[in-house]
Amino acid sequence: MAASTTDFARPASEAALDALAERLRERNFEVVIVGTAAEAKAAVLERLPEGAEVHSGKSKTLEDIGVFGELMEGDTYDFIRKRTMKMDRKTQMREISKLGASPDYMLGSVHAVTEAGQLVVVSASGSQIGPYASGAQRLILVVGSQKIVPDLDTAFRRIAEYVFPYEDARLREQLGIGTKWTRTLILERDFNPGRTTVILVREPVGF
Repeated sequence: MAASTTDFARPASEAALDALAERLRERNFEVVIVGTAAEAKAAVLERLPEGAEVHSGKSKTLEDIGVFGELMEGDTYDFIRKRTMKMDRKTQMREISKLGASPDYMLGSVHAVTEAGQLVVVSASGSQIGPYASGAQRLILVVGSQKIVPDLDTAFRRIAEYVFPYEDARLREQLGIGTKWTRTLILERDFNPGRTTVILVREPVGF
């Protein structure tokens, strides 16, 4: 039976999380399972050395767990987004793009993860795609258990029917413009073990 949009918001079982963690490890991803948003925040921050160069996409998951606010308000890390917000979009866009393309640490989430361990993310601008794929030295992804889907077909259904409408409405409310689906990245596996850490969260975080 096909998953409904209600299913796309439902947390996965403990057994499903454990099985996914094993599949991800087989694909060379490091995996940590935590219970709550607070535990997810702690798991992210303990992996960031003091003073580290850190970048992130505009991730509701990172907002929900408190990491985005920590990076914006604190001075423990060199948060690239804080630097680029002070730069001129008309005269410094090339420099802004280069700063975000290859950070030491890239933080974010995905829009779906298959039971087999394929991580799926889509984007409008594509700005996070490069660092996710290869630009960042280290990648840390926080994934709520509600994002687990049976297969890639269902992953794309989750994005089209659940994620995209939510994000489009959110941006129209905040910025007065919607979003577009122009880029798709599937992280099939890691070439080098240890580059990517996936923090699986039992409770739903993000959308």
